[in-house]
Amino acid sequence: MTKTTTGKLPYHSGQAAELQVARHYEGDGWRVLEHRFKSAAGEIDLVLRHQHTVLFVEVKSARTHDIAASRISLQQIARINQSAKIFVAEHLSGQNFEMRLDAALMDQKGEIQIIPNALAGF
Repeated sequence: MTKTTTGKLPYHSGQAAELQVARHYEGDGWRVLEHRFKSAAGEIDLVLRHQHTVLFVEVKSARTHDIAASRISLQQIARINQSAKIFVAEHLSGQNFEMRLDAALMDQKGEIQIIPNALAGF
């Protein structure tokens, strides 16, 4: 594999996982507000809304759900929390809503495990 193609497979794999997770949430009535929201603090894979709840989701895929979960670092959780605050300030200022920060894990079979509020409070 050449240097220019090394990062393409994980990038496209991650994008595919994010799209599958988005479809999963949409099936439960959520609406995608942003895909890969970028801020000075970092990136959030998915931002969704359902009624009075705004949801920020970090998507990880790996051979197993446990391996995917182990790839979420405390530093990354802190960046996601900070990015969520920036998103709210930029897009939802003055609105009344609940906020949730989930981890969505996908294994090699494509099975999705959602851990509600896994990223909150860091």
